[in-house]
Amino acid sequence: MKKVIIGIFAHPDDEAFGPSGTLMLEKDAGADIHLFTLTAGEAGENPDSLHNLGETRLKEWRAAGELIGATSMHHLGYKDGTLSNLSLLEAAGTVEASIRKLLDTYDDNTEIDFMCFDLNGISGHIDHIVASRLACLVFYRLRAIDKRLKRLRLFCIPQEAAPSMNTQWLFMEPGRTHSEIHEIIDATALSERITEVIRCHKTQRGDGEGHIERLGDRLGMNYFLIKD
Repeated sequence: MKKVIIGIFAHPDDEAFGPSGTLMLEKDAGADIHLFTLTAGEAGENPDSLHNLGETRLKEWRAAGELIGATSMHHLGYKDGTLSNLSLLEAAGTVEASIRKLLDTYDDNTEIDFMCFDLNGISGHIDHIVASRLACLVFYRLRAIDKRLKRLRLFCIPQEAAPSMNTQWLFMEPGRTHSEIHEIIDATALSERITEVIRCHKTQRGDGEGHIERLGDRLGMNYFLIKD
């Protein structure tokens, strides 16, 4: 049975800082990985005062995708920080059409999972929330006509990592309890590879190095809510 993972995210570093360990485990096991980013991340950190931050971030994303082993990568061209109901619906049509073309290249002996962030956006970022709801919309539309689509895997963080709400930036909900979490993937053996993927995003090094330091020997522990 051929495995296909379709990852849909808002920004070029989301899969790197999120489920990159799981994506690499899936790739190592023979899966094809297709990644979508809605934006170029041009509203992110810009410590080097680049005039073309979005272009640079897309280059970083492609370098990270190469390390992950992505089969294909798709940038939708939406403006970072402006995603909304309207852009969700527009982008859903584009993503659905792209995925239909991808799926036409696979036979019936294929199992397809979608992957995105938790519907709460993890940090509460509206772009994250839009990307995740778009992934759900496209998944359920396509699954109604294609039974090869099996699972929607929503990357989340556990309660011990975020025990209470956080209002220091946006409104971030507490992490998920273990009774809510359906799947735990231990990719800590790939921590060096994960670190390399994260460090591809050099313009976002503040967040990246903080992420690596904060997780420590838990880098690569991935948690998912499963919808089927």
